[in-house]
Parts: sequence; C-alpha cells; structure tokens
Amino acid sequence: QVQLVESGGGLVEPGGSLRLSCAASGVSFSNYYIGWYRQAAGKQREMVARIVGGGITDYADFVKGRFSIARGNARNTVDLQMDNLKFEDTAVYYCNLVKTNGWGGSLAEYWGQGTQVTISS
Repeated sequence: QVQLVESGGGLVEPGGSLRLSCAASGVSFSNYYIGWYRQAAGKQREMVARIVGGGITDYADFVKGRFSIARGNARNTVDLQMDNLKFEDTAVYYCNLVKTNGWGGSLAEYWGQGTQVTISS
C-alpha cells in the first residue's frame, strides 16, 4: 500500500521560504508522477508542481520562478522549495503520486494527509 507523508509546513512571513518534503513508501512500480497540490480555504485543490515521465517538471503559472520541485536524496522522496512566498500561497499542501502505465495513462492515485503552509505578517 502506497503511503505519502509530508513534512515541512509552517508559518512564515511574506517573502520568506519554506521547504516541503514528501516521503513515499510502498512504491513497488517504476512508472509514476509525483508532485504537490494545494487547497486554500474555500477553493478547489490545484496542482502546484510535479515531476512527470522522464523527470520533466511541470509548474503552475502562479509559482513559476518561485517554487522548485526536485527528487530528494532519499529514494522515493520529493521536495518542494518555496521562495518569495506570498499571502495567497497560504493553503494545505498535499503530496500526490499517480501510478501510470508508462504512456501517461493513470492507473491509481494516492494522496498524503497534507501539511499547512501559512503566510502571515
């Protein structure tokens, strides 16, 4: 059973930085996308950044130039470096893993429990 555990959320002032980490366990397959989504209060969950096939990174427009996603040093981990944080980045951030068939087709999807990121002065 795939499990995703996030860490690194917290409270930071505007312009500050945070680094989120996600550790995936139980991953017995090689074709998957992994990344981060977020959900602000009263809004729909939205993609923030992800690593898709071939190690290609994909970012939402609202974080380009500020956030960076990368594989962690440990196996099956992914980090999200968030710089120049803004009030509107306040949300619960979720790690997401999508098992694929190798051609981009989704076979299963998994979510972490979420970690709160709050930007406040």
